[in-house]
Amino acid sequence: MLKYVNTDIVFQEIPDETTLAINISRCPCHCPGCHSSYLAKDFGNPLSADALDQLIADNDGLVTCVCLMGGDAEPQSVNHLAAHVREKHPGMRVGWYSGRLRIDHAIDKHNFDYIKVGPYIKHLGPLNCRTTNQRLYHVVGNQLHDITASFWK
Repeated sequence: MLKYVNTDIVFQEIPDETTLAINISRCPCHCPGCHSSYLAKDFGNPLSADALDQLIADNDGLVTCVCLMGGDAEPQSVNHLAAHVREKHPGMRVGWYSGRLRIDHAIDKHNFDYIKVGPYIKHLGPLNCRTTNQRLYHVVGNQLHDITASFWK
């Protein structure tokens, strides 16, 4: 079961979106230098469809996108929650930040508007560095469009 530790409304994770970022625990990636290494622990509240509905309701009118930050231990659950948002919250965009190199086969890209992939590698930097290995994709239909450069100044 996915568990979330906390949430925040953020403006820089997804370009041109006001995003409800939901930090998910039990991260299996263990990236050296990770700024959120505490998310490797198994703690937090269950992130069910009902809990997700409540988080969205609590931020009604404030956000345009929901982004699941993690969940790599259970990509099928991430996919299920994204499909739920698509069905129950039309117009709400859906993102997923994965620390994996590739999008898991359990993910149906149609359930997402944005998907970030790539482990954090300190010497390559985060998304706002031109040297980053991480990529943020805008999903259109079943096609991935790399929009990582939108973070570069």
